[in-house]
Amino acid sequence: MSELLKVPTMAEFMAQGKQPEVLFWVGCAGSFDDRAKKITKAFVKLLNKANVEFAVLGTEESCTGDPAKRAGNEFLFQMQAVTNIEVLNAYEVKKIVTACPHCFNTIKNEYPDLGGNYEVMHHTQFLKTLLDEGRLTIEGGKYKGKRITFHDPCYLGRANNVYEAPRELIQKLEAELIEMKNCKRNGLCCGAGGAQMFKEPEKGDKDVNVERTEQALDVKPEIIAAGCPFCNTMMTDGIKAKEKESDVAVMDVAELIANAQDL
Repeated sequence: MSELLKVPTMAEFMAQGKQPEVLFWVGCAGSFDDRAKKITKAFVKLLNKANVEFAVLGTEESCTGDPAKRAGNEFLFQMQAVTNIEVLNAYEVKKIVTACPHCFNTIKNEYPDLGGNYEVMHHTQFLKTLLDEGRLTIEGGKYKGKRITFHDPCYLGRANNVYEAPRELIQKLEAELIEMKNCKRNGLCCGAGGAQMFKEPEKGDKDVNVERTEQALDVKPEIIAAGCPFCNTMMTDGIKAKEKESDVAVMDVAELIANAQDL
């Protein structure tokens, strides 16, 4: 049933002597995590629908170095970053879009010091731009009137002050956007920040993701919308811990839009 997705590489563009409009930085989660791959596919379908000439690095992309840096290994971070910057600069990349706030923050804020200067956008910002330019249309369809709450990723919201793009997209779906107790500037981490994604939490009374999930469930949503693969995992785990899997879905903003388009 799966239709072919058009995902050209930078190498293919280069061979034709062309430059894409934007480089889609997939990231480790979007490439390897089974749940996050669905977000990648949804975003690619939207890019194709909007006729965006985009490319990926494919096997030439490697981890941005964010987990290494957050875990305290600056040396490994710089090695990973410089490797990526050399590839990006060789392709003369100017504009990058990514569905991962960790990649977004690292390339946008950490790479310039190491010689990597690019215009970097989160996928919700990019989709909002496509919408504003009339290249993409969003109909509410199946999400009309649904109660949706948006969990702010730390590296999108508090670190980079991007709060409105994801919310505007959700409102375009004609959904009922409801805010959690902690949102926007007062957002609460999903529990995966600072490389905690890759280890078990320290001893305590309650896991952070469970606390955050409780805040989400307090506003009785039908869907928890996320904008980050790690947040998606943590909120999904929280929903499972609360045995609410049959009542509440956790979905990326790009998936909501793609589903509303029946892509």
